[in-house]
Amino acid sequence: MPNKKPKVLMIEEDRFLRKIYRDKLSRLSFDFLEATNGEEGLNKVIYEKPDVVILDLMLPKKNGFDVLIDIRSNKNTQNIPVIILSNLGQESDIKRALDLGATSYLVKTDISLSGVVDKVKEQVAKNR
Repeated sequence: MPNKKPKVLMIEEDRFLRKIYRDKLSRLSFDFLEATNGEEGLNKVIYEKPDVVILDLMLPKKNGFDVLIDIRSNKNTQNIPVIILSNLGQESDIKRALDLGATSYLVKTDISLSGVVDKVKEQVAKNR
């Protein structure tokens, strides 16, 4: 059976940002899924079981911290790596996200597109 494409779910309100990541990750043979708010994102995590989730914290309907809590408290999704990609760069936010079980925490202004892609690849490789 051929290896299926690794699935990446990006939960991000910003359409432009989603498009950039969709273009880049699709070219690298990832199956790219997206959600624009926390509720939709959580539903996709549960039903699609992506290999990696890229999660923003500032989201409509359900913020990223709550989404992360729900992912970690569901036995079917608790082991999915979650990379936080947020504008919130305060130590307290970073600590809270990591304490809640985020795999890594990236601040949008501090990391390049390829830096995020490398993190995604690293997580997929670890879990294959």
